[in-house]
Amino acid sequence: MLSFLPGFLKLLLTSLIAALSTVVHVPLLLIVALLKLLLPIPAWRRLCSRAILAIAENWIDINSGLIRLFTRADWQISGEEHLRKDGWYLVLSNHQSWVDILVLQRLCNHRIPFLKFFLKSELIWVPFLGLAWWALDFPFMKRYSRAELERHPEKRGTDVEATRRACAKFAELPVSVMNFVEGTRYTEAKPARQQSPFKLLLRPKAGGVAFVLEAMGEMLQAIIDITIVYPDGRPTLVDLLSGRVHRVRIDIQRRPIPAHLLGGHYETDPRHKTASQEWINMLSQEKDARIGGMRQS
Repeated sequence: MLSFLPGFLKLLLTSLIAALSTVVHVPLLLIVALLKLLLPIPAWRRLCSRAILAIAENWIDINSGLIRLFTRADWQISGEEHLRKDGWYLVLSNHQSWVDILVLQRLCNHRIPFLKFFLKSELIWVPFLGLAWWALDFPFMKRYSRAELERHPEKRGTDVEATRRACAKFAELPVSVMNFVEGTRYTEAKPARQQSPFKLLLRPKAGGVAFVLEAMGEMLQAIIDITIVYPDGRPTLVDLLSGRVHRVRIDIQRRPIPAHLLGGHYETDPRHKTASQEWINMLSQEKDARIGGMRQS
């Protein structure tokens, strides 16, 4: 381990190695993704999809190796027995920092099917990473505000159709669809601003989960509910790459797919919308208490 190095040197080395790894892996992803597009033969597409996932998993292995090599973080994980690579899953997690994504990737890589996130459409323009996410079939979603929908009612429902199209691609190979229920990163100021009913979580957004259940409900085998706590405070990516993240606490719960939420339509059925919101609020209430307990312990 190189955790004895000064923080600025860790940051420099980890950033350089991660950047080099990105420059190597992204072109490989793009080449295979283009080969997949050129020959729309099902068997060939599945072979290319497996190759793309293998490249991406190797990329994550290098990033995770950097964290192990340059830090002395104490990881305490409960519920690891719930991670299995034998089916389709909906993965839910609280969200505090960009560090969460690297933590989830290190936790889940090779242990459940590859994590795929729903991303804002603007992120396709992120240098290198936007192309990588496209090659990996990450869904890019265009969200419209209430004011935009009032001005352009013809756009209503287009996000649902985009979700359905994205989820249809997930039928080829097992996948883990990742959703941060809060919709944005938690800060200490946001709960009061949102008038959140929870102490340690933002107001949950039921729509994204409801759309995935609507599009993939019969395909999904379980919900993997992950809670992440940083006892020493909410870290930044610079903190992680500099070796300043000392403790990570993770709790993993496996939940059944709620049968009463399958087959409904979130946007057009008020009763189904209410049921979805009540269920998400129940999960958030449990998670809020769990985070408090994990912080104290």
